[in-house]
Formats: sequence, structure tokens, C-alpha cells
Amino acid sequence: MMLRCFLRSVSLLAALHCGLAFAAEPPSPARVFETQLTSLEREFVPLVEAMPESLFTFAPSAGAFKGVRTFAMQSKHVAFVTYEISAVLLGEKNPSAGGPDENGPADVQSREQVVKYVKDAFAYAHKALAKLTSENLMEQTVDPFNPKGKRTRLDSAIILISHPFDHYGQMVEYARLNNVIPPASR
Repeated sequence: MMLRCFLRSVSLLAALHCGLAFAAEPPSPARVFETQLTSLEREFVPLVEAMPESLFTFAPSAGAFKGVRTFAMQSKHVAFVTYEISAVLLGEKNPSAGGPDENGPADVQSREQVVKYVKDAFAYAHKALAKLTSENLMEQTVDPFNPKGKRTRLDSAIILISHPFDHYGQMVEYARLNNVIPPASR
């Protein structure tokens, strides 16, 4: 009798647990992308902040590195493209002035200005990703890289998260070449 009561209790708890698990709503697209953006931001921004101002103009020059972006230009490029994609997702004009080279505003030069520019770009991206829904994810919008083309919001959101990692890897190398340990490696 005691064993039967115990088994019924366990069965009831298991059924209740399964029912609760199925009752939970799946995460929204905004939540999924927000989590990814936050993770990216927690690695990218501290790396920009870790580089001393005296090294912001560093770019490797030995070997096949002629003409590559400096650390500051890498940072500004990521911020500019983040603004560009976020503006498309919001249906707005890019609030960040930049040239044809996608390196952001020419007047953003100091370490302090670059860090602020990067942080502001991430804040704008959070605003853009918060607007993603299951209903609008597959909508066609202007292609952020080709104003005559189209791209889905999903595609743009994926680029928004993945593009910075291309540059993050390069920036980690720039930091390590100058004996700066990236914060994510500490």
C-alpha cells in the first residue's frame, strides 16, 4: 500500500512536471537574438576597452598586412555595420555617419570616442532586435549592403550577430601582438 501511494505520487509529480514543461512558451525571436547579441557585446566591448589608446592606431605591417584596418578602424567598422543593419531592421536611416569604406565617422578618433561609438552601436542593435517577432522575421527589407536588393529580417539579424566575430578574431590578434590579453581570455 505504501509503495503504491509512493508510485502514484511520483507519477503525479512526473505528469505535473511534463505538463509545466509543455506549458512554457517558446522564446521569441527577439529573446533569442538578444541573448546572442548580449553574449557578443560582453566579449567585444571589453576588448575595445582593454586596448590602450597608444595602440589604437596599431595595424600589423609585416607580411601580407599592407593596408589593413587599424584596431580603432576595426572597432569603428563593426560599429558602423552594426548601425547599418540595425537601421534596416528598424526601418530607419542609419544614424551613424560614415564614408564609403564603412569605417564610421572620420571625427571619431580617440579611444574614448571609439569606445562610446561601439557601445552606442550595441545599444541601437538591442533596440532593433527587440522588434523581431515570429510574424516579421521572414519579411523582406532593404538589403543593408545593397539598397537595390532585398534581405529577410532573419538574414540581417544573423549577419548582425556573426559579422563582428570576423573582426573580433582579428582584433584579438592585434591585442596579443601587443601583449594585451583579451578580457575573455583572462
